[in-house]
Amino acid sequence: MKRRVVITGMGAVTPIGNTVPEFWDGIRNGTVGIGEISKFDTEAYQVKLAAEVKGFDARERMDFKSAKRMELFSQYAVAAAKEAFEDAGLHMEEEDPYRVGTIVGSGIGSLQTAEREYGKILERGPARVNPLTVPLMISNMAAGNVAIQLGLKGKCTSVTTACASGTHSIGDALRAIQYGDAEVMLAGGSESAICPTAVAGFTNLTALTTSTDPARASIPFDRDRNGFVIGEGAGIVVLEELEHAKKRGAHIYAELAGYGATCDAWHITSPAEDGSGAAKAMKLAVRESGLSKRDIGYINAHGTSTHHNDLFETRAIRNVFGTHADDLIVNSTKSMIGHLLGAAGAVELIVCVKTIREGFIHQTMGTNVLDPACDLDYAVGAPVERSVTCALSNSLGFGGHNASLLVKKYER
Repeated sequence: MKRRVVITGMGAVTPIGNTVPEFWDGIRNGTVGIGEISKFDTEAYQVKLAAEVKGFDARERMDFKSAKRMELFSQYAVAAAKEAFEDAGLHMEEEDPYRVGTIVGSGIGSLQTAEREYGKILERGPARVNPLTVPLMISNMAAGNVAIQLGLKGKCTSVTTACASGTHSIGDALRAIQYGDAEVMLAGGSESAICPTAVAGFTNLTALTTSTDPARASIPFDRDRNGFVIGEGAGIVVLEELEHAKKRGAHIYAELAGYGATCDAWHITSPAEDGSGAAKAMKLAVRESGLSKRDIGYINAHGTSTHHNDLFETRAIRNVFGTHADDLIVNSTKSMIGHLLGAAGAVELIVCVKTIREGFIHQTMGTNVLDPACDLDYAVGAPVERSVTCALSNSLGFGGHNASLLVKKYER
């Protein structure tokens, strides 16, 4: 019999705030964290905009010696994990460390390390390459560094499923607790890939917007959308077995009640045109929760602002919910923070939790005139004040990966 799992802590580093309170203030205020790329010279590039993290100083969030041995994606993960850990009120001296684990995904890891060190090979020869090149670069090091910094000796893995990495990580952590592998898991995603290789690669794939107007760059479901805005950051949640949380008097934000994961098996970059894979993931999450589809009031969509994603995800939602789709509020947090790639789903789950807690559904910023084929209520023009007891968060990734999480108001 599966054990119930609740969320007791949250941490975030985002383009509109480097803690959960700062991030949520930005969400409530409709802040758009998109601007001109400052990390490298974009003169030769078609794409000029990104959603960069601002004002982050790793020395304020961890010791300097440790920070020097991490690239940004690991630093972001550690900062968010420490916030979530402290938010949950956990004390490792009171826990069996082998029953506390972590699953933190990253879609890319550190391309910056590869760029920098390969440049050294070309310019000065292989002997000049940093001996820490591999541990700085590989994507599992976000999870590894979180475990090291917090002393988590339980299951420690890393999921890499492109833009679904954070959501799959949380889903896999849910399973670890449900079936007895752990009592507590820190889970989520982290990414920092705003660099020449990523921007050039996504641009030549025609995946990124070439808009130069930050307010009209990430515009999910809009008829004029033409690509996503690359972003960076991290989101981490503390998942805990319900009785363990109650025993230590933990504050419970919400219950994580359902998880669905599928593959389109269709195309390396495009979702299935009928949305069937994404639809099945949502159906699985709802079925596991034991709820009716009509209990769902809000969906935080993957909503990338690309033509195919927004259209096919809309079809998927209609496939699942039928006429109830017209009663749903659907929005895209990417309209404010861009696409955080492997971190996106984790940050967006935090939005779902805060929405349930506060009854505030944020506006899909920048979207003005809907694509006629995108025919749901996307919270365009203004936020929505509405009581929400159950929400879905969707993530879709290159390779055909689909993942949905269902979170609901905690009831004893």
